[in-house]
Amino acid sequence: MRQVTCDVIVVGAGPAGSAAAILLAEYGHSVLLLDKAAFPRPKICGEYLSPEASRILDRLGVLKTVDAAAVPLRGMRITVPDGTVLAGRYPTEGPYRGYRDHALAISRLGLDQILVERVKALPVDVRERHRVEDLLVEGDRVVGVRAVGPDGVALDVRSPLVVGADGRQSLVARRLDLMEAHPLRRMALIAYVEGVDDFGDSGEIYVDPPDYAILNPVAAGVVSLSLVVPLAHAAPFSGRLETFFHARLKQLDRLRPRIAAMRPLGPVMALGPLAYRVRPPRHAGVLLVGDAAGFYDPFTGEGIYTALRSAELAAEIAHGALARGNCSQAALAPYWRARRDAFRDKERVTRILQAVIARRWLANLVARRLARRPDLLSLLMGVIGDFIPPRALLSPRLLLGRR
Repeated sequence: MRQVTCDVIVVGAGPAGSAAAILLAEYGHSVLLLDKAAFPRPKICGEYLSPEASRILDRLGVLKTVDAAAVPLRGMRITVPDGTVLAGRYPTEGPYRGYRDHALAISRLGLDQILVERVKALPVDVRERHRVEDLLVEGDRVVGVRAVGPDGVALDVRSPLVVGADGRQSLVARRLDLMEAHPLRRMALIAYVEGVDDFGDSGEIYVDPPDYAILNPVAAGVVSLSLVVPLAHAAPFSGRLETFFHARLKQLDRLRPRIAAMRPLGPVMALGPLAYRVRPPRHAGVLLVGDAAGFYDPFTGEGIYTALRSAELAAEIAHGALARGNCSQAALAPYWRARRDAFRDKERVTRILQAVIARRWLANLVARRLARRPDLLSLLMGVIGDFIPPRALLSPRLLLGRR
């Protein structure tokens, strides 16, 4: 049994964990970053970075490196069942301006490796192939973790603060019994394909209730194709998801001709149920960031931005708590309030969009209205891009068509 101490343990080296480790190290804290994988490693994801995510990547010191590996997207083309096409562009005029005028598409294989390399350039103890198997808990306080390294030897690490950034299967959240089911029961099937070209500078979404598909060009000639379906529809095909995936794609009338020449570049990956809730911890000495703190749905592409932004919020609160020597539940509670305030309205907009894309007639009706209201479509793109406050989209004056 080996024993180590540090100021902060970060469990998970994805975008949220790496971002938290970078920021906390820059604040001057000793950080141990643990991940069960060896990097680079693939990760199931829609692989979309909103325009506002670039602000945080710039703060982390990796934006130029990400730019070199990513595909810029200046908007999304959304097609609904009746053939209406919305050519949404991220707005560059008006009272709200994004950090940039475009989003980015990049594989998680590349993004996560860039972030981990940035962490390694700092005085951070990074240990890959270290699986965290349990939390060390004393009363109502988390005081560390127990991990097992590649040599099979156990490692006990003690610290005033544990940051759970270990994703949707978070051991930290599960060990503290914080995870809850969500009524939105959907599954994502994702594959890399080639032979789908002519994207211009936009990604594409095809809505065909109860399904929708997202196409993101993540590299030259390589497209990430995501199909989101009701979990109940996919469950009977758990042993034949590849067959289900290709059969279901053929049922999306507007998508089918677009992908007629596609060729798979690897296996179909599955993730579900997509949505789940996570309650704030009742214990001292612990924070949750990224998907470990909950997830709603990928239609608005909020996953990676939420991971980065939650890490930014957590690092600020954690720094203050560590500096005061007080990582009590009360001292860390401002993070959960800040996180709620940061994402609550975006989730409300996403719930509305989920209600729309679940009904064919409503998807057609809303798309036709947006086609007649470019101001509304522009605002929606800004909300999806994370730089226009969601409440601006719901302004009664705007919805009534008054300028």
